[in-house]
Amino acid sequence: MAKTSGLDVTYVARLARINLTKAEVELFQKQLDDVLEYVEKLRRADVTDVEPAAHALPNFNVFREDAPRDWFTAEQALSNAPRKANGLFIVPKVVE
Repeated sequence: MAKTSGLDVTYVARLARINLTKAEVELFQKQLDDVLEYVEKLRRADVTDVEPAAHALPNFNVFREDAPRDWFTAEQALSNAPRKANGLFIVPKVVE
């Protein structure tokens, strides 16, 4: 097994006010140690020739061009409204 981490599951569980059994503490401590061991393995990886990137794959704009086009008139948009007044939709109040 890997060396014990500086993080103690029992201490963190006590801070979070979580009651863990001894078996749970052992399981979680091993899982935590495994995660920290993997992070250390990643830290040792040579990335000197790797360019920093925000995404693993190239990211392209997949949106259509924003071009003006014919749309509803205000009268058409309001034609099916259950309640309207002064050219506006009337909706129930949601914020007090």
